Amino acid sequence: MSVDTTAVSAWADRILDEVERAIIGKRELLMALLTAVLTPGGHVLFEDYPGLAKTLIARSFATVLGLDFKRIQFTPDLLPGDITGGYVYDRSSNSFVVRRGPIFTNIILADEINRASPKTQSALLEAMQEYQVTLEGETQRLPHPFLVIATQNPIEYEGTFPLPEAQLDRFIIKLSVGYPSAAEEQEILRRRQQRGQDEVILAPKTSGDELLQMRELVEQVYLSADIEQYIIKLVLATRQHNQVVVGASPRGSLALFKLSRAWAAMQGRGFVLPDDVKRFVRPALGHRLILDPELWLRRGATEDVIETVLRSVPVPVIPTNDE
Repeated sequence: MSVDTTAVSAWADRILDEVERAIIGKRELLMALLTAVLTPGGHVLFEDYPGLAKTLIARSFATVLGLDFKRIQFTPDLLPGDITGGYVYDRSSNSFVVRRGPIFTNIILADEINRASPKTQSALLEAMQEYQVTLEGETQRLPHPFLVIATQNPIEYEGTFPLPEAQLDRFIIKLSVGYPSAAEEQEILRRRQQRGQDEVILAPKTSGDELLQMRELVEQVYLSADIEQYIIKLVLATRQHNQVVVGASPRGSLALFKLSRAWAAMQGRGFVLPDDVKRFVRPALGHRLILDPELWLRRGATEDVIETVLRSVPVPVIPTNDE
């Protein structure tokens, strides 16, 4: 079945071109983030050093997508009610009324999420999975679309609470920004001098309704049985690896399924290729693995395991129309 995905490709280019006015030299990263945005439940975890524009990326995407945006700075004394809200007494009406917390938005930035206690972190679980929160036994639906972008710093462990596996599993992808090159950093300085101010004024290039329309087009992208088997074998290989204690869950399979279709649509294709899947194996599966304790302190251990998995699973040959 042929699907016209040129609308998705053109839409993605429009978004990325505008965001790149604020974020320099990170096209591949921005494309990966936009791929997650195009998938339902595409929550994103950024893990990188301070000062690498993680917050700026989240805010820029929210602006360009035309979505409401709120930021929560996670701290050890943050309470679940500070995220979800709750009932407060209103003197004028002599009754308790709902005061909604910052979670009621389209894009929520959970900044330094691992600084809050597990009890507070868990306040996001229901929202991320079911798009709702429960206040005093009453269910409150969240706006649609809804997306969590969380950040954490990899070098600060004192006073932090590592995210539990159940919550890590709910992030469809884990990304790292990385340092800019010398030329890119010089371009950052040059543009700042030209602007005469810190803030980059970006313009909305789409809306929440149009984003949902693009998601509907992504749902029409064809994924063959051979590609399905390829995804399943990759995930099974993580469970059978001798250095992995707990492999990727079925959410890992679904993540590869959804991300590869969204990526194909962004390339203007109505079908998925094996390379579309391979592109997301590291960011989609790496944070879902629990390695042997002997490897916990070895830098790059997860990447090595993923590389072994990629080499061990044969890549399917997809016949062309000429064959």
